[in-house]
Amino acid sequence: MKLLKMMIVIAALGLVLSAGPAFAQTPPAGAQPTTPTPAATTPASPAQPPAASAAQAPRPFPEGAKIAYIDLQFIASNSSEGKAATSKIQEFAKKKTAELEGKTKALEAARNKLLQGGTVLSDQARTQMEKDIDKMSRELQFAQQDAQAEQQQLTQELQSDFQTRLNPIIDQVAKEKGLHLVLSIADSGAVWADVGLNISAEVMKRLDAAGKTPAPPAVKK
Repeated sequence: MKLLKMMIVIAALGLVLSAGPAFAQTPPAGAQPTTPTPAATTPASPAQPPAASAAQAPRPFPEGAKIAYIDLQFIASNSSEGKAATSKIQEFAKKKTAELEGKTKALEAARNKLLQGGTVLSDQARTQMEKDIDKMSRELQFAQQDAQAEQQQLTQELQSDFQTRLNPIIDQVAKEKGLHLVLSIADSGAVWADVGLNISAEVMKRLDAAGKTPAPPAVKK
C-alpha cells in the first residue's frame, strides 16, 4: 500500500505512528517469507479474545492439541527485539522530522519575505526570489519523498530481521508440542479459542533469551 503523501512537514510525524505495530506482520512458522507490508497499515488486533489472552494468567496447554495460535502484535510490542526495532524507527522519524521542519521553515520565511517586499523589490529581484522559492519547494518535496522511501526500507529491513529471528523459535515450540498448525490470531478469523492454546508468551520468552545469547566467536583463519 502506498504511504500517505506528505504535503507539509507535519505529515512526517506519521513515520512515528508506524513504529508501534511495525513487526506484527510476521508469518506463521513454515510459511515462505513475503515482502513486509508498510507498518502504518497494519491492522489492529481483534477487540475480542483470544487476542487479549496473551496477557492473561497462563493456562496449561491442552493435552493432545495439535493446533495453537500466537498473538504477533503482543510479541512485537513486548519482546526485546520488537522494542529495539521500534526504537530505531522512532529515532529515524525524529531525525527526518527535524530535517523537514527546517526546510519548511526556510521556505515559509522566503515566501513571507517575498510577500512583505511589496513594491520595494525590483522586477529582477522579485523574479530571482520566485525562482529560489520554487527551487526550495521542489527540494522540500523531494526530501519528503526520500524520507518516505527510507522509512519504508528501514521498516522492511527490520521486519525481515524480526521474521528471521522469530520463525525458527515458532518452529521449535511447535515441534516440541507436536503441533500440526500454528495460527496468527490477526489473520485466522477465529472468534473463540481456548487460551491454553496461546503460545505467544512462551515464544516471546525464547525470543528474548535467544537475543541475549552472545554470538559465537569468529573463526580465525
